[in-house]
Formats: sequence, structure tokens, C-alpha cells
Amino acid sequence: MLDQAQNLRNLAKESNRSNKNEIKYGELSNKPKIITTTSGKGGVGKSNFVVNLGITLQKMGKKVMIFDADIGMGNDDVLMGVYPKYNIFDIIFNNKEINEVVIEGPEGIKLLPGGSGLNRIEELSEQQRNLFLTKLQDIGELDYILMDTGAGISRSVLAFIACCEELIVITTPEPTSLTDAYSLLKATSHFKIKNEAKIVVNKAFNEIEAKDTFQKFNSAVTKFLNIKLKFLGYILEDRKLIQSVREQKPFVVAYPNSDATKCVENIAKELIGAKQMDSGIGVQGFFKKIFNIFS
Repeated sequence: MLDQAQNLRNLAKESNRSNKNEIKYGELSNKPKIITTTSGKGGVGKSNFVVNLGITLQKMGKKVMIFDADIGMGNDDVLMGVYPKYNIFDIIFNNKEINEVVIEGPEGIKLLPGGSGLNRIEELSEQQRNLFLTKLQDIGELDYILMDTGAGISRSVLAFIACCEELIVITTPEPTSLTDAYSLLKATSHFKIKNEAKIVVNKAFNEIEAKDTFQKFNSAVTKFLNIKLKFLGYILEDRKLIQSVREQKPFVVAYPNSDATKCVENIAKELIGAKQMDSGIGVQGFFKKIFNIFS
């Protein structure tokens, strides 16, 4: 973990300097903003949030791709009700094209399944990496890439946090969830990976509880960690959300008038309003960083 920590520190220092000259393998004409969404523990609704946020952004006219980066445990496809035949492993090792692997979900959103291929990135030759980066050009125009990581503190989660441009941490009002979210931010601060993050409070009984949860959490983080937090929004406890998971239909599609849907729409509007005019590092730039951190 020590070598990994040093890699993470070095990557964080170099990211700002390298962004402008990152792409060498045929640049995409636009560079979407890459947002990593993670959580301190499982069971807080992270993947459900990513899927429904992505679809909402897509409905608002944005072009979105979700990268399911929960290695070996991804379930974004299940939440969408789609069944991918391949994953990123097949692009890298089985010579599949990007369009054979990326599948289309509700409202035209794209999903790139991560699978277990990320575990073998360090095995790639320079030629294999260059070929993969070249294939990424076929993804097409995008405004956002939403990264859905695994929960907790791990090598891969910290790497994805280090490589993204914006970090969203999902928590709930439960003390265990807040404690684990704090531990994740503590590791992020310790390795100097990010100095700011956005917080979404899920499963809140009402707006007052959500804002109170954030204020208490923010007070602890401000006091002890070198990270600036912003309250991005909240999602109310909603039985429709549970029902939609069982039906394998995103709740913003199955129940467009539900409380949870309205909350996600507010978060999407906040993200769009905060998006700066300058473009992001792009999908090729992101994977170059991933290759560096996993090498």
C-alpha cells in the first residue's frame, strides 16, 4: 500500500500539469467531465444514485456514459435492466471494439461495464495500452462520464478518486455510514489526492434531516481534515425506490413523479449549473492516468 500511496500522491501533483497535453493517440473532439461517485460503505444506494443521475442528465439533453468501475461487483447493468455480453476486459484482451462492449440503456445513456479487467491493467504492454486508447475514440461525443466505484477504501477506489475531476461521496444519516464516509475522506486527505468533494445525503426522512446531517459531517471534516465539502443535495426515503430496484427499472423512468426522482433532478440541475465552460480531461486522458496508477 505504501508504493500505491506514493503513486497516488505523485499522480495528484502531476494531474494539473498534464491535463492540457494528455492525449497523444488521436484526441476526441470534446473532453467530457469525469465524476467519480463513491461511498465509505456498501448499502447506501451509491449505484442506484449513479444510474438515476446519469439517466436524468441524459433526459436533460446531456450525453452521458456510466463506467461501472466496481471491480468484480458491478451491478449498474442490473439496475438498468440491461444485460451486457462483454466488459472492458474484452476490449483489452479479446480484441473487441468499444462499440461491441458499450451498451445503451434508458434514454440513450451509455454503460461501459468494468468487470474484472481492471485487475489486469498492470499486465498490459505499451502497445496494448495504445491500442485501447485509440479504440476509445469510437465512444463518440460525451458531456459526462460517471464513475461508479466500489465502496470503502481500496487501491482501486483511491485511484479512481485521484484520476477524476470531481468527487461525489454518498452517505446516509446513519452513524455507521457517516463514520465510514469520514474514513474515506481521511484517506483521501492523507494521500493528498483531492482537497474538495461534494456530498449527497441519501435515505433522508426530510430536507431538515439531510441538511442537519451534512452540517454535522462538514463540521467534523472541516475541523480535522484538509478537504472542503459542498452539499450537493439529498434523496428522500422513498418506497418507490425500493420497488424500482426489484423491477429492475430506474426510478426516474418508472416513477417520474416520485419524491426520489424530484431530488435527483435537483442534483442534476446543480451539477449542470456548476459545470465550468472549460472541458474535462476526457476518457482517454482518464484511462492514461488509470494505466499510470495501476502500473
